[in-house]
Amino acid sequence: MSDTTLTSDITKAHGISLTGAAATKVKNLLEQEGRDDLRLRVAVQPGGCSGLIYQLYFDERYLEGDETVDFDGVEVIVDNMSIPYLDGASIDFKDTISEQGFTIDNPNAAGSCACGDSFH
Repeated sequence: MSDTTLTSDITKAHGISLTGAAATKVKNLLEQEGRDDLRLRVAVQPGGCSGLIYQLYFDERYLEGDETVDFDGVEVIVDNMSIPYLDGASIDFKDTISEQGFTIDNPNAAGSCACGDSFH
């Protein structure tokens, strides 16, 4: 699978995209867990030095107001309070000498702290 952004036949209800590398990593992690009932939840919470922090975690729940989009078998869920902060954001996975882990490229972030964990 390439690193290009995956597209979905459905309208992107929450406006987030997932790259091929991120989708592959999520699938691998779910296979390691041996679970097929989990989804990738992306949220924005108050906190950090710049005011808001990203939350990425596996969730088995659907909550009222959740919007979900399937990216090649990887379901991404966003709560309705986080959607305005994440619309147009792209989730990628890097595995290089200098970077490892999930990254979020968010056009809505006006600035971030030096550690890169929070934004405003």
